[in-house]
Amino acid sequence: MNIGVIGSGNIGATAARLFAAAGHRVAISNSRGPETLAGLIEEIGPGVRAASVDEAAEFGEVVMEAIPFGQYESLPADKLSGKVFITASNYYPGRDGEVEHGGLASSELIQNHLPGARVVKAFNATYFVRLRDNGRPDAPVEEREVVLLSGDDEEANRIVSGLIEDIGFAPVDVGTLAESRRQEPGSPAYNVAMRPAEAREMLAGMG
Repeated sequence: MNIGVIGSGNIGATAARLFAAAGHRVAISNSRGPETLAGLIEEIGPGVRAASVDEAAEFGEVVMEAIPFGQYESLPADKLSGKVFITASNYYPGRDGEVEHGGLASSELIQNHLPGARVVKAFNATYFVRLRDNGRPDAPVEEREVVLLSGDDEEANRIVSGLIEDIGFAPVDVGTLAESRRQEPGSPAYNVAMRPAEAREMLAGMG
């Protein structure tokens, strides 16, 4: 599968490395331009190329963003229409400034900005070191560490769940984009290493 990654920080670079290792073709980008990614591309090796943000958006059948949430309006809505779009960003007021949510989850704001995209919230609730080190592609899914996801499009959720399994983790569906608050900072499920049964029990207890 062709995967575009927007953002080359800890989560974006780690995800690009894992997707490439699982056999996917990856184009990774950042706000500074593809020429700044030469070292990362050399480190990751085959399967990954540097791109501009627009090129990564156009390249991916699935596109993932891992940028500061306060920059979400920079995402190219026209290039992402029709795409399965993974949002891995979290809202931190101290970093992002005050963003008026209007009662919506951060992923719903991103969906509103990208009306033609099929948004799935995923990879935001797992510390990048665990994402880098804890994948177990050869283990039964129920024995793997969880990556939480939320979304309103069932097919998009299935596609993202498949990618999570490809890199050795267990997808657990939190619910709709409105319910994605349950995997955001401040939630009991945020950044907790769990197996699927534990995650499902915790989510059930959260209502």
